[in-house]
This record gives sequence, structure tokens and C-alpha cells, in this order.
Amino acid sequence: MLQKTMPGPATALPLPCPACGGPTPQRLLWHKHGCAILRCEHCGLGRTETAGFDPEAYYTDGYFSGAHEDGYADYRGAEPVLRREFARTVDFVRRFRDGGRLIEAGCAYGFFLAEAARHFDVAGVEIAADAAEFCRDRGLDVITGVIAPDTLDRLGTPDVVVMLDVIEHLPAPEETLGLVAERLAPGGIVVITTGDFGSAVARLTGRRWRLMTPPQHLWFFTVESLRRLAAAHGLVAESVDHPWKTVPASLVLYQLGRLTGLGPRTMSGIVPAAGRLGLPVNLFDAMRVVLRKPETGRGAAPS
Repeated sequence: MLQKTMPGPATALPLPCPACGGPTPQRLLWHKHGCAILRCEHCGLGRTETAGFDPEAYYTDGYFSGAHEDGYADYRGAEPVLRREFARTVDFVRRFRDGGRLIEAGCAYGFFLAEAARHFDVAGVEIAADAAEFCRDRGLDVITGVIAPDTLDRLGTPDVVVMLDVIEHLPAPEETLGLVAERLAPGGIVVITTGDFGSAVARLTGRRWRLMTPPQHLWFFTVESLRRLAAAHGLVAESVDHPWKTVPASLVLYQLGRLTGLGPRTMSGIVPAAGRLGLPVNLFDAMRVVLRKPETGRGAAPS
């Protein structure tokens, strides 16, 4: 295993960096949950080195209903709050592309797709079988699985691809983004939200950062690393921001319970019906990035 030959903090180990496109010095930062966390010395991309992690076994209904400390307390119970937030996200997407075919990767229970369906022709892909079935029961076009050539063949050419808090979970984000860029219509966009490993909060809290949850999170992106990853596949970063977000109070309490050691389920049960309460939150440690594929004839994005 790589972890057996892991360098100390004062040295760096050359490893392939998905964002830089080749071997770069990777420095060991710390270990957490039995995983080694490294950072690329060139772009700042953080990575989890782990073994035996099975996404299909991990991302089940339990991930969304409190069975995992780094999952959700009650995702379905928070539907009203989540849909209000997703409606605002749809309004944001429409500023860059209004209408057409929209595909969401990692669509969970379809709450974003339900809001987006007011303005787009929508479809989704979801690895959790229970969640995907829930979507189909509600009349949404959702495939159980991951973004792959066969799923995109089935779903057609997208004008918009949305990945909300998904890219950090992907075993090979460069392959997924490359496939998306290849199939995306000219002038189409990819909207990504993920943690910002270069943010002040992430740097100050280190291994105790709220999004430092390996092996669930396999990658920890910086703005620079995401720009490099996009440019490698001909996508231009058109917008980067760190937006406010309304989140279910149950999720806030759940994460506080994990971070303080009091227990996620204990904390999330403090406030009755916490999943139906929305709290505006912004630690400026989560970014939203819009990537655009140039129109035909305009050339590729700069590297």
C-alpha cells in the first residue's frame, strides 16, 4: 500500500495529480480515519489515500438518513428547505444557460431536478439505488449508476451538467469531467460546488475542517486546482464565488455533533423538526464554479 511508503511532513512523494496532469510533489499533511491526506505542491489539491473503500456500499439510504457520521441526518425530511435552496441554485444556473437539456450527476432524491424541471429538460444519475428509485417514482428520468459513456449515451447531449457537492467523492474526477466535457454541447456549462481547501477556514482548522471527512471525501479542491482540471479538458472557468447557502438545521447540528464529539444524532435531535428549519450559512470555505465549453470555432480553453 502507498501508506506504507508515505513520506514524512518534511519530504514530498511524486504522484500523478489529476489537476496538473502529471506527477507532482505530494506532501503528507496528516492521517485521519486511517487515511493519509496529501497535498499537491503545485496546485494545492488535497487527496485521500485509502484502501477498500466501496462507494456503492457506502452511498445507500443510510448515508442520507443518519447511518453515517459524515452523511446527512435526514435528507428526505429536509426536502422543503433543500428545495428552496435548490430553487435559488436554478436561478443562478439560468444566468449562464437558460433552458435546454440539464443532467445532474449525483442527484440524490431529485429535489434539485424537481426545481430545475420548471425551466429545463432534466435527467439525473445517482449511485444510491434507493434514492434513484425514489426519483423514478416521482416521474424523474434518473439512472442508477455513475457518469459513464453508457449513461450519457442514454441521457443524450447536455447543455448543462450540474455536480453539487459531488466531485470530491469521485475516484477519478479527471475522467468524469473529461467525459462530461466531451459530451457537453458547445457553449454548454458545468456547474460545480465543492469545498475550498485553500480557504482561510480550511487552512486554520486543518485536519478538523468540517469537510475533512475521508474516505467519503477523496479530493479537496482549491480554486487553482479546479481551474487547471477544467482547462485540461477545454473548459473555461467563467465564474467562481463562495455563496451563502440555506441549509437544514438538522444538518448543522449533525455536523456540530461530529466535530464536538457529542454525537451527530444527539445534536440533531436537540431541536424538534430541525430538518424543516433553514439556517443561512457561509464560512466562505465552499465554492461554486461555472465552467463553459467554448462555442464551435472559438478554440480550446487556455492551459
